[in-house]
Amino acid sequence: MNAPSVYAPPPFPAPISLDLSRNEGRPPRGMPEAWAIDACDLSRYPSGDELRAALAARHGVGVERVLVSNGGDDVLLRCCLWTLRGGGSALLPVPTFEMIERYVAIAGGVAVAVPWPEGPFPTDVALASAGPDLRVVFVVSPNNPTGASATAADLERLVRALPCVTIVLDAAYAEFADVDLTDFALRHEQIVVVRTLSKAWGLAGLRVGYALGDPRTIAALRAHGNPMPVADVAARLAVLRLRGGAADVADHVAAVRAERATLLTELPLHGARPSLPSEGNFVLVRGVDADFVVAAAAAAGVGLRCFPGRAGLADAVRIGLPGDPSGFARLRAALRAALAPAALLFDLDGVLVDVSSSYRHAIVATARAFGAAVTPADVAAAKARGNANDDWALTHRLITATGVRCALGEVVERFEACYRERRDGEQALAPAALLRAWGRRRPLAVVTGRPATDAAYVLERLGLADCFQAVVCREDAPLKPDPAPVRLALRRLGVDAAWMLGDTVDDVAAARSAGVVPIGVVAPGEDPARARATLVGAGAARVLSATTELGGMLR
Repeated sequence: MNAPSVYAPPPFPAPISLDLSRNEGRPPRGMPEAWAIDACDLSRYPSGDELRAALAARHGVGVERVLVSNGGDDVLLRCCLWTLRGGGSALLPVPTFEMIERYVAIAGGVAVAVPWPEGPFPTDVALASAGPDLRVVFVVSPNNPTGASATAADLERLVRALPCVTIVLDAAYAEFADVDLTDFALRHEQIVVVRTLSKAWGLAGLRVGYALGDPRTIAALRAHGNPMPVADVAARLAVLRLRGGAADVADHVAAVRAERATLLTELPLHGARPSLPSEGNFVLVRGVDADFVVAAAAAAGVGLRCFPGRAGLADAVRIGLPGDPSGFARLRAALRAALAPAALLFDLDGVLVDVSSSYRHAIVATARAFGAAVTPADVAAAKARGNANDDWALTHRLITATGVRCALGEVVERFEACYRERRDGEQALAPAALLRAWGRRRPLAVVTGRPATDAAYVLERLGLADCFQAVVCREDAPLKPDPAPVRLALRRLGVDAAWMLGDTVDDVAAARSAGVVPIGVVAPGEDPARARATLVGAGAARVLSATTELGGMLR
């Protein structure tokens, strides 16, 4: 057997302040801010008896039918180690919680996949796939990542047809489902129910899960794992939560269900197809550019989950639901911006106009006029560091960094003279016909640090002026990376969701701060690999080799 790989979800391309990628529950409300711990308790091994009793009482079963575990994952691994000892096969739906297949492999078993992309549980296919060496069937309901659910009738058919096979019902998201199958499952000795306090109960950080089942099964599972799997501190906090948190959990579940219903209505309007039915604390959407949607949401600080390399999920994104009004508002805004931009914003230099021989040349030529040795590489490095959208101030900064003293006014005067000598050589990086075609579907705007006269001149000369409904220049607002000019463009266009194309880290920073999806463009004359790495590192959702490539991303 090949050594299993280490589980590692894909990293985010930008800092995340609202992480909805892991299906965690809302932080508990009403929990004590401080909890006194007796030092003697820390020096003793935990028993877990109090937590086991609380869980048994909650489900109306005897304590001998409860196994407390280190998260629901611990139970799933124990199930595999118990049922697959000495070999055998396991039936599991795909796609599903990816750790199950890993645990089957660790236990030395063979995973037999039963396709369940959405809709009803594929009971007929599962039964047809059952071979003579079948030892265990996993039913994940609601299923992660699709949100689909099985029914009591599905479980009944499996039990009747496979009387000697263990059925594992992974009900981690049962609180969010229309029907909780736990009580039905516990009527059957061969069904093990896996539950957790990580989701609806909001205790993912404590890693408290549990199994419910026949006493003989629970005893076997206890023997196939480490003793005392839950720390005493975690167990005591879990008991407090179970005793006093039911109303808070009910409120959270209601909020998640309402958010889920809203997204199931809105997402098709944005061109995304939700997987149905959807009964978890998340919604899976298909038919999208998954990498871009995740990166675009990350640019707004919202973490979603895509599944690179997972079969059947290349076009899918799992959208967690926060169960919180402010978080849900942020999520909806991020999804609108990612999936349905109401406008397109463009930086001017390096995006719409090739300035490699004009503005960039003017910086170097101006420095030379003052006796300062400034190279194109120096300019590129300064732009990559950020806070360099004002070419006048940047030129003055580069000159003085060499030890040459000069006044900013003198630099501006010389810079403009150098630029005007070259400006008529500037060429458009996107043809007017293409921009007009984009503009017929959504309004376009320019957000530039150029003076209004320079911007107007080049747009008129290149025949691009009538392509844009708004042009924001240096006189209108603070310069990028301040988000003010981007927000002003949104207000002038009357929209709240947009993409912005830029070639510098300042463009990316301004877009992100304004809640706009930043798309990087490699400007002419830049080293493509270096520019791409710089823009991705700044948080660009995607980097284009040319502005014209944008057309392939638009719906």
